Amino acid sequence: MASSLDASTPVSPLYISGVIIDFSNSNKNVESAEVRIGRKSPMPIKSGAGKALRQTFSPPMNLSLEDTFSLHVRYKRWYGTEHEDIAFEPVEDMFRKCSTGERQEYKKVHKNINIFVELSGNPTTEQTEQVFSSDETRELRPTTDEIFRKCPQFRILVIGKTGVGKSSLINHAFGVQNATASHAQPGEATIDQEFTSPQNDRFILHDSKGFEPGEKDNLNIVRDFIGRRKAMPDLKDQLHAVWLCFEIPRAGGRLLETGVEQFLTSKREGELGEIPIVVVFTKYDTLLDRMERTLDKSFTKDLSKEAIQELTKKSAKDKLKEVCIAPLEKFAGSDMPHVTVSTKGNHHEETLANLIRTTEELVCKHIGTDASVMTSVAQRVDPGLKIKASIEVGKRKYWKALASSAPFKNRSMWDCFHVLHTDIVNVWNFQDPDGHLCSPEFRIMMTNMVNELDVGPTADPNKNLAFGLSIVGTIAGILSALAGPAAPIVVPIVASVVVAHWVYEVYQRSRPALQRFMKYIIDLTLVLQTLYLLSENRKLSRRAIKLAVKSYHDSPMSGTVHDRIQQYDKQSTFLERADRDSLDQFVKLLQSYNISAEEMPGLRGKLPVVDLSSDEPWDTKS
Repeated sequence: MASSLDASTPVSPLYISGVIIDFSNSNKNVESAEVRIGRKSPMPIKSGAGKALRQTFSPPMNLSLEDTFSLHVRYKRWYGTEHEDIAFEPVEDMFRKCSTGERQEYKKVHKNINIFVELSGNPTTEQTEQVFSSDETRELRPTTDEIFRKCPQFRILVIGKTGVGKSSLINHAFGVQNATASHAQPGEATIDQEFTSPQNDRFILHDSKGFEPGEKDNLNIVRDFIGRRKAMPDLKDQLHAVWLCFEIPRAGGRLLETGVEQFLTSKREGELGEIPIVVVFTKYDTLLDRMERTLDKSFTKDLSKEAIQELTKKSAKDKLKEVCIAPLEKFAGSDMPHVTVSTKGNHHEETLANLIRTTEELVCKHIGTDASVMTSVAQRVDPGLKIKASIEVGKRKYWKALASSAPFKNRSMWDCFHVLHTDIVNVWNFQDPDGHLCSPEFRIMMTNMVNELDVGPTADPNKNLAFGLSIVGTIAGILSALAGPAAPIVVPIVASVVVAHWVYEVYQRSRPALQRFMKYIIDLTLVLQTLYLLSENRKLSRRAIKLAVKSYHDSPMSGTVHDRIQQYDKQSTFLERADRDSLDQFVKLLQSYNISAEEMPGLRGKLPVVDLSSDEPWDTKS
């Protein structure tokens, strides 16, 4: 037998039809175990007699060469429980064992525990029918998988002269540090070059240096590029939006050069098609500074700071209308979308959020909902758009289980939670290269939170705190109670094993199941919103995720959320009506806890300084 698999030859998957754990020769007492394959739903090993556990899988579990394979084992000890992951490494050994395609038994010995895995390379006809015959036996596939297949990235063209702030705009809008736009020197880059960032792989940037005075060719290059992209058959290759950037001119400066005027005229006359174009006036903070300096000091000396700010904004608005909006409307018409932005100073997030929302609305109207969802996924400015996109994704299929059991027919609650979890995490698009948010530990932690709050005390109905302020206050309390700045975050929810028996029950439309369904969606969404508040687009660590989980769990809001769901369910007609209105009412409940982009800077300013870059285990004892 060969010592290694031939990488040049495609390797067929294995089929796992059963697992036996024999601990009769071990001094350890195995209480329960789960089979874990890659990021698929863990499968429990439920039955056993004496000192053995066994489970038959029908249909068999599919194992590919790229997957990881392990058992998560829970031991019963005199002082409580102990957990261990037993990895089958390298997984190639299992494929070699089954190279003939016939049914084989793979044996692994771990600390005197004998583990037997029943394998086959060629499933029987009966097994094949079980795996592929109907939707009821196929793996639940996240809705985002299909959206990402059609449109894996948001594709945008940014046009503007060197120095207008394109790089800063892109970096802030998409939460990256190294997506740099090309410079104006000839030969450095072409409009067809794709700029991407490893910190956010959900957008592609095309850069144009703008329309310089005397530059005749670039206008034709941009028109040709837009036309070529519009003609491409696949959504993933088409251009989804254009940002046309101008620095707000100083006194006497001209906003539009001849090439820009011709480009805007082309758009107005329909030559560029339906591609969304947003005019972006950059460096608004600089304009505000200029306007404040020109205010009459004798008039403002007795005014409050807030009054001076309002007066400055009014002066800036008048100047914008004079030097930017009026010239723009002359060549593009009054319906050309335009946004003023800044990447510095107070409330710059508000201006960026306005740009992203405007873009998303236009993309949805002119390109389609798949592209607009990807716009929301790619951006890292507005958490409200993340929630909006999660709702759009959920309503397409799996959230319909609020009104019908069809999407989850014959599925365990764990499988249902798994696909819901994946869709929501995919939409939030954190910088999570280690996959912490899709790890079994985080999924288990969220499931256990639903169970714990499910049986816990109800919240005080008289408490009606804003979600953001409640979370910030809880975070401050948690951090102040730590023994030191590097002390681990202790989450009062186990992350190593599912504690609720109902998790493995088949989903049915009952009041308890519907409540858990709603609680999981809202709990996960609000934990991720809290994580967004904490992470500020930095790489995620388990420490940061644990702080977000603990902050939501310990805050008054978690109890309030669950209490509102219970009260809402009692008052609703879910089980009797099963209509779209039920789903819409739940969506309104979810949206009521949204933290707006405008609120984020103020809330972050109230947070204590904490280092969340270091990592730590999921389960940490106090």
